[in-house]
Amino acid sequence: MVKDKKILIVGAGISGVGAAKLLLDAGSRPVLYDGNAGLSEETVRSGFGDSSGLRIVLGELPDEVKKETEVVILSPGVPVDLPLVGELRENGALIWGEVELAYHFAKGKLAAITGTNGKTTTTALVGEILRSFYEEVFVVGNIGNAYTTEALRMTKKSVTAAEISSFQLETIESFHPEVSAILNITPDHLNRHHTMECYIETKERIAGNQGPEDTCVLNYDDEETRSFGERVKASVLYFSREHILDRGVYLDGSSIVYGDGSEKTGICDVSELKLLGAHNYENVMAAVAIGIAMGVPIPKIRSTVMEFRAVEHRIEFVEEKHGVAYYNDSKGTNTDASIKAVQAMTRPTLVIGGGYDKHVEFDDWVKTFEGRVKWLVLLGATAQKIADTARRYGFENIVFAESMEDAVRECARRAEPGDAVLLSPACASWGMFDNYEQRGRIFKDCVRKL
Repeated sequence: MVKDKKILIVGAGISGVGAAKLLLDAGSRPVLYDGNAGLSEETVRSGFGDSSGLRIVLGELPDEVKKETEVVILSPGVPVDLPLVGELRENGALIWGEVELAYHFAKGKLAAITGTNGKTTTTALVGEILRSFYEEVFVVGNIGNAYTTEALRMTKKSVTAAEISSFQLETIESFHPEVSAILNITPDHLNRHHTMECYIETKERIAGNQGPEDTCVLNYDDEETRSFGERVKASVLYFSREHILDRGVYLDGSSIVYGDGSEKTGICDVSELKLLGAHNYENVMAAVAIGIAMGVPIPKIRSTVMEFRAVEHRIEFVEEKHGVAYYNDSKGTNTDASIKAVQAMTRPTLVIGGGYDKHVEFDDWVKTFEGRVKWLVLLGATAQKIADTARRYGFENIVFAESMEDAVRECARRAEPGDAVLLSPACASWGMFDNYEQRGRIFKDCVRKL
């Protein structure tokens, strides 16, 4: 058992603390390490209640810990190519992530969902679909509820929906969901994965341990995922917004339909959905496919998708002020997500963008502005890069802001009744904010104070 090994947890954030708590509850005594010497041990330790025996190391990791470590649990934010990780691997240590650790202890049936965009909405919807039929349901992973915090509570009767990021997929080994899903693959996190090929291979790892008895839900309209469907060992169930499928979930006009290879069953009309934007039709179709693969009856799925509302920070309506509608899409941390958000707007729109630089280009995002976006308000490290890109395409209505409060004020000053203001940064939040959730909540606070 892994709990009997000498375990080192790298990263003392939410994921690392969750992993440490799981191991402590399982009877292990891991070492929790963070390279940030500026962290307060007292603050880190305060999250563990009576676990005063936990060893916490901050700053430099002692050689004796390196040599005795048998298993390393990496937090998602810790790159696998970090020199320390390479040194520990050379010493013979197993390199795991929190997802692999949680899976080692978890029980029950698992649906795991990844993709560049739509993961959170789809996972939340799958969770609601599962709750409509099963009694013991967990929704975990990158959605904000660490897999490690719930794993020991799971039983053989449990069903789990897990949002899994590419960072988490780097460090899986035996992770084996009964149902996997890759919603789409577009350029993202290239500062971490370095090449698109590496990013794609990492996403595909979610189905790496599946067999013919399992199901892999894939986007038929995405060239990469459709191609993967020809190679994966699992049984494939496609969804499509652009093609009629013999077997799969697809959009026929305005109707979402499921075909099982012989019969067609209507799920609902998109006009009955409470989600905004064509990209959300894909999220719904993916969730329907996952729900079917997880054994939920179609009538339960139908009623759930028709009642489901947008998750926080994903084209979330905030308020209308002086005839201007404000939308929080802070979860739009890459260009593809922000393209979909701009396309979902039904009013002339002022966009707040910019943030941490993930070394991606903004051309495709800027191209969607024509006829839709009136003003672009920019902040963060990528502000100048985005402005330069916009000007190359003839878009000149650009304003620079120093803070979110400043950005919201600039939008309010320029917006007219009937317009929309959309926070959809096309960038990660790091540098100015702790995470996209904090960024979104600050935006909403600024709007409400107008």
